[in-house]
This record gives sequence, structure tokens and C-alpha cells, in this order.
Amino acid sequence: MATPHEVRRSIEAVWRLESARLLGGLVRMVRDLDLAEDLAHEALVAALETWPRDGIPDRPGAWLMTTAKNRALDRARRSKVRQREHDALAAEAPSQTTFDPTTLDEHVGDDLLRLILIACHPVLSSDARVSLTLRLVVGLTVEEIARAYMAAETTIQQRIVRAKRTLREARAPFEVPRGAELTARLESVMQVVYLIFNEGYASTRGPRWLREELSDDALRLGRTLAALVPDEAEVQGLLALMELSASRARARLDADGRPVLLLDQNRALWDRLQIGRGLAALARAESLASPLGPYTLQAAINACHARAARAEDTDWRRIVALYDALVEATGNPVVELNRAMAVAMAYGPADGLALVDQLIEDGELQGYHWLPSVRGELLARLGRHDEARAELHHAAELTQNERERESLLARAARLA
Repeated sequence: MATPHEVRRSIEAVWRLESARLLGGLVRMVRDLDLAEDLAHEALVAALETWPRDGIPDRPGAWLMTTAKNRALDRARRSKVRQREHDALAAEAPSQTTFDPTTLDEHVGDDLLRLILIACHPVLSSDARVSLTLRLVVGLTVEEIARAYMAAETTIQQRIVRAKRTLREARAPFEVPRGAELTARLESVMQVVYLIFNEGYASTRGPRWLREELSDDALRLGRTLAALVPDEAEVQGLLALMELSASRARARLDADGRPVLLLDQNRALWDRLQIGRGLAALARAESLASPLGPYTLQAAINACHARAARAEDTDWRRIVALYDALVEATGNPVVELNRAMAVAMAYGPADGLALVDQLIEDGELQGYHWLPSVRGELLARLGRHDEARAELHHAAELTQNERERESLLARAARLA
């Protein structure tokens, strides 16, 4: 027989897996985020009271949903003024004794998608979307979100409360949009998922450079999204990009936790299974769209690295061509900086340096630490070590990540 501690850990695992689907189904029913959260937590409390005594049910997700629906019915019965909601709930939710758990999956896809779309509604700020997504869809506690973003719990709590109020005041619909409207909303969802992934993949601040828990959560969201809308090319492209990038995680830090540049990584540490998943998602994205979108183009660039057995086998000319298309699609100066590095690898550091200097002359990316970092790298390859050291020191002053600062200073020291 399981110990109380083991049961509690099992409940926590079930909650992590089922909470988003539970909340999504409740939002569909009650059309109120706060009420849906209250009902979900009441179901969790009931599980904590019941399961240690009676054992974990065969379908814990169905048990939680049934309990939450019955709590919703109880609330509606107690509130005569909400008779309309009661009738709707009574029509939808069967009694405990007649409830058929096999019907639960009918709306799961739309429920999850609805929840993601609500949390990433364009009316919210980027910070609010990320916090609400982590809270509602990923299932992190306020404490966990605050720790992830190194913010005060009260700040995160207030941000989430304001986000819900904003959605309520904007009368954000609880229906899943279709067609072009869904495609437009997906853009916002993908931005948030990729933002979370990037913060985990290369943290912008703090003592750690990798924060695997964030990139893992983003990957889980991306896989869910790709399964819900399998014919959306850019969703497949985003998933491919994240899978291929994450496949290099074990090779991206040295023994001291400092970043290891792509060309210096031990490729034997790359996750081949994850590369396979990424390449499969990329192939699907490429079959669905022409021309390719920004996420798919970035995934294709990562695929060039994944397919090269050794760094010197990398097809840099194809990468430059892909960056050309990405610059055309986005006009983003960060992409232009990355393209400059690719040009340097394909045609020589002098050509890459000319592009970097053009960005500086145009006043782009001022204060962005990767600009002097890339310039320092190219100057070093040209043998201009004094200038390279100065650029790397400048980059170290600009970055807010401690591990990255150490790495930049170490590279500068090696040029002495």
C-alpha cells in the first residue's frame, strides 16, 4: 500500500498533467476564469482528502472533472439568481452516478486551445501573457513563476490579477476562433511560447545561463499546440525550432556552467531522438507552406547544424540563403547580426565584419551585448586581438547574465 507521502506525490503529478485540461473544460462551462480556478482547486482539495483514504481512481482526470462539475452545480443551486447558468450546467453535467468519463475527451482539444488563446490574448502585455500562460496552462504556482522570473510573488500575483481584470473588461470571448481569426491569434500564442523557451534556453539575467524548467514547459506547450492544430505550418515550424535547439542542451555548458559556443560543442552529447522529432516537424511545416515562415526558416537553419556530423561539415552557404529569406520576412536587426556571422563562416570574417559595422553605422542594436560579442569574435579571427578584447569586454559589461559575462571575459583573456 502506498504511503501518504507517495500518494501526495502522485496527486501532485496528476495535477501537473491534468490541471490545464480541467481548467479548460471548466472555463468552457462557466465562462469565468476566477470561478473556473476556484472549482478546479476545490476538486484538488477533495482529491487530497479522498485519495489517501480510497486510493487513486483509475481515471484521475475524469474524477477531478466530475468533482469540479458537481461543485459548480452546487454553487448554481445555491444561487437562485443564476438560474440560467444552473440550467446550462445541469444539461451538460450528468450526475456522479450516471457520468460517463469516456465523454470527457470530446472537448479536450478545444478546451486546451481555448485556455492557451485566453492566456495569450493580444489585449494583454507580453509579461502578462507569459505569467498567465505559466499559471493557467503550464500549472505553475505564483511562487514558481516568481522564482522563474526572479520577481516578487506580490508582483506576479498582481500581474495575474490585473490580466484577468483586463480580459474581463475587454469582454474577451471564451470561444475558440476559427479560420483567419484563429491564425491571427496563434501568432500571439507562438510569441509567448517562444519567449518562454528562449528565456529558458539562454537566460537574459541571473546566475544561470540555462533554465531547463522553462524551456521544457515551452516545449510541452509547443507539442500540445502542434497536436491541436496540426495543419498550421508555423506551429509545426516553431515546434521544430524548439526541438532542434533543445537537442543541444547537454552540450551547451562546460563543467563550470559557462556557455559553450555552437562550433565548440561536443556533438556526441546532442540528443539524436530529439533531433529526429525536430526534423519530422520541420518536414511537416515545409510541406504545408511556401514560402516558409520565420519560425520554419529558423528551424531550417538549426537543421543544417543538426545534420552536420562535425562543425566543419556545416553547410554555411545554405544557412546564409536561409538568413537572407529570414531578413526579408522579418527585417529584424538581430537576424541581420546572425546573418553576418553566417556570412563570415561562409565567405570569410572580413565580409561578416563589414555587415556588423554597417549595423553599427545604421544605429541598430545599441546596448545589445551580442553586437560587440560578434564583432569581437570576427576581429579575433582577423588577428586584430587588441580590438577584439575591447569588444568582448564591452559585451561583458552589457550582459546581465553572470555565466555569460564570465565566458566573454574568459574569451578576452585567451586573446592576451
